[in-house]
Amino acid sequence: MPTPNDPNKAPIDAPETETAGGGDGFDAMRASDIRWRWLDPERLGQGPWTEQAVRWAVIIFACWHIATNLFINESGIWQNALHFGGFGLIAALSTAPLHRLRNSRWALMLDVIYGFAILAAAIWIAYAEDGIYVNSMAERGSGWIFSPVDWIAGGLVIFAAIDLTRRLTGWIIPTLILISLAYILFLGAWLPGVFRSASLPLSDVLFRSLYNDEGMFGGITTISSANITLFMIFGGFLIYSGASDFVIELSRIVASRLRGGGAYVAVISSALTGTISGSAVANTASTGVITIPAMTSNGFKPTFAAGVEAASSTGGQLVPPIMGAGAFVMASYTGLPYSTIVAVSVLPAILYFLSVACFVRIEVLRSGIPAAEPRPVDRKKLAAGALNFVLPLGVMIWLLMSGRTPNYAASVAIGVLVLVSWATPTKMTPKRIAQALIFGMRTAVMTAVLLAAIGLVNNAITTSGVGGAFSLMIIQWSQGSLMIAIALVALASLILGMGLPVTAAYVILAILLAPALSGLLADRIVIDALATGVNDAAVGGALALFDPALQADLANGLGPERAAEVVSSLPMEVAAVLRSSLVDQAQLSTFLLIAHLIIFWLSQDSNVTPPVCLAAYTAAGIARSKPMATGITSWKIAKGLYVMPLLFAYTPLISGEPMEALRVAVFASFGLYAVTALLQRHAEGPLAWWAYIGLLAGAAGAFLPYHLWANIGGAVLIFLTAWGTRPRNPIGQRIET
Repeated sequence: MPTPNDPNKAPIDAPETETAGGGDGFDAMRASDIRWRWLDPERLGQGPWTEQAVRWAVIIFACWHIATNLFINESGIWQNALHFGGFGLIAALSTAPLHRLRNSRWALMLDVIYGFAILAAAIWIAYAEDGIYVNSMAERGSGWIFSPVDWIAGGLVIFAAIDLTRRLTGWIIPTLILISLAYILFLGAWLPGVFRSASLPLSDVLFRSLYNDEGMFGGITTISSANITLFMIFGGFLIYSGASDFVIELSRIVASRLRGGGAYVAVISSALTGTISGSAVANTASTGVITIPAMTSNGFKPTFAAGVEAASSTGGQLVPPIMGAGAFVMASYTGLPYSTIVAVSVLPAILYFLSVACFVRIEVLRSGIPAAEPRPVDRKKLAAGALNFVLPLGVMIWLLMSGRTPNYAASVAIGVLVLVSWATPTKMTPKRIAQALIFGMRTAVMTAVLLAAIGLVNNAITTSGVGGAFSLMIIQWSQGSLMIAIALVALASLILGMGLPVTAAYVILAILLAPALSGLLADRIVIDALATGVNDAAVGGALALFDPALQADLANGLGPERAAEVVSSLPMEVAAVLRSSLVDQAQLSTFLLIAHLIIFWLSQDSNVTPPVCLAAYTAAGIARSKPMATGITSWKIAKGLYVMPLLFAYTPLISGEPMEALRVAVFASFGLYAVTALLQRHAEGPLAWWAYIGLLAGAAGAFLPYHLWANIGGAVLIFLTAWGTRPRNPIGQRIET
C-alpha cells in the first residue's frame, strides 16, 4: 500500500496542474488547487501563508476534539455547535459552490467569508440558548422569542447544512431536508391518513431544529463530535505510523503460499484496513492499488479481481471496532453499551469474509489458477508497523470492552501509538503527528456535516410522528411476516443508497423502520404466549378493547394460527402494551439491536449493488474492467450482506449465549460454502445434477435454527457433496486440490 510519504503515490483529488506558491495565495494558483492543497497533509510547511494558516487551524481544531472529550467540560450544545461550525468552515473552503465557479477566485473569497459566517452563527446559537429560554418564559403564551440576530444565525446554519451537504454528497439529502422542514411547517396538514400532521409555527420549527435533542446540535451530532471524529483522527495516526503497510505485509505472510494468494491478501487486508478507514470506497482505493494487480497477475480475470476487492472493502465497514459510524449510532439509539455492539459484531464479520474467501477458493479451482511464486515480504515495513498497529488497537479494544467510553479509548490509543512509535523505525515526530491530524480531519469532513444535517430530518420525523406511520405501513405490508419486512428494508436501503452515503441511509432507515422491525421480532414471543395461554390483567384489558371475545379464551390459549392472526391485526398501541407485558425488557433491547444490525448490514449493499455501487466502480477503475459487470460480480460475491441479516433474525447468532452463537457461526460457514458453490455452479469440481440437490439440502440443514442434528446433518452432507465433486484422474483417483 502506498504510504503518505511515497513520492510515487497519486494523491486523491490532485489538481491537474501545480504552480509555485507566492503572494497571498489567491493569485498564485487556481482556486481549485488552493481548495485541495489546504487539506493536503503532504504540503505541511509548504505554500503561501494562507495555505499554512488553514492547515494549522485544522490541526488546532483536531486537538480541540481530543481535549473537549477528555479535559474540557463543555455543555453539549457548545461542543456540537463548535464541531459543526468548524467543519462547516473547512467544508466551505474545500468545496466549490457550483461546478462553473470551481476555478473562480471570487467564489473562493466569498466562501472564506461564508465559512467564517457559519462558524460565527454556530457559536452565537450556543451562546443565545439561555437567553431564548429566559425571554420565552417571560412572554408566556407567545411561543419562542428570537431576536433578529437569532433568526439570522439560525437560518444561516440551516442553510449551510443544506448547501454543504449538497456540495459533499449531491442533491438527495438536501431534498430530504427541505421536504422534512416543509412537512412540519405546512405540508403535513395537507396530507391524508396516517401521514397527516399539524403545522407548526416557524419559530417553533427553528427552535426544535436547533435546540431539540433530535435536532442539528443534538444526539446525532454528538456521535460525530464525541466519537467518529476521534476515530478518524486515530485512523490518520495508524496510516502515518506505517500500520497500513503492516496490514498488507501481514496479509502476504498469511496468504502468499495459497493458490490465488493475491485474492486472499485482498480479503485479509480489507478486513484489517476496515479497522482504520471505516469507508468502503476509501478501503477499495487504498488496498485495491496493491491487491487488484496482484490478483490479475495470479491469473484472476480483472472483473473478478475488482469484484473481490469491492466486496472485501465493503466488509471493512462491518469490522469492529469502528464499523463505519454504525456502532456509535447503534449505541445511541439502542441505549446498549458500545462494547456489547462490538462484541456481537465479531462473528458476523468473520462469516462475511469467510463467504468472500469461499468465492476465491472456488474461482481458483474453476479457473485452474496455479500457485503463485511467493513474493518477498518487506520486513522493514512489517517491523515498522507491527507495534504501531497491534498495541494501540489492542489497548483501544481492551478499554472498550472494559466499559470505557469510545472517545476515551480512541484518545488513549492515539497517545499509546505516539509513544510506541518511538521504538519503531516509523517514529511519530511532531511533523507526522500534524500530518496525521490533518488527514484525520480531512476524512471526517463529510460525516461531520452529514450527521448534523441529518438531525434536521430526524427532528421532523420525531416532531411529526411520521416514523410511527412508516412503522405501521411496514407492518401492514408485511402482514406480520418478518421475512417480507426484511425484504422491504433491503429494497428501501438499496433505493436510498443510490443517492446517500451508507451512514446516512442507515440513520434514516433506523429512525423510520427499526421500531417496526424490532416489534415484529418481539411479536414472535407474544404469539407464543397468546397461543399457550396468558393470565395477565394488562394483556386481557388491552385485548378486550380490541376484541372483547378474546378475553374469554385468553387463559386457555388462542392456538398458534389464531394468535398469529390476532397479533398481525392489532393496532400499534395495543401491540405495544402486549410487548411490554409479555416480553422481558432485556429481550426488547436485544430485538432493537438486531433490528439495527439488520438495517446496518442491508445499508451496505449500495456499495456493491448495481446500478449505483461506488466501491465496485472504484475497483473497476483500478482493474480497468467494465463497471457494470464488476458491479454484478461484486454483488454476487457480497451475498453475505443478505445472509447475515436472516441469521440475525432467525437464529441466536446475536441474541444467544456465546456458545450458541459460535455453534450457529460454525454451521453457517458450511451453508455459506454451499450457497457460493450453487451460485458459481462449481464446488471442488463442476457440479453434477445430484450435487445441486445435496448442496441445497445441506444448506437448508446447516442454516436451520435451533436444530442441532439438522445442522450436523447439513454440514456433513455439504462436505460429502463437495468431496464428491472433486475431479478424477484417468485411473479413477481423486485429484488433489
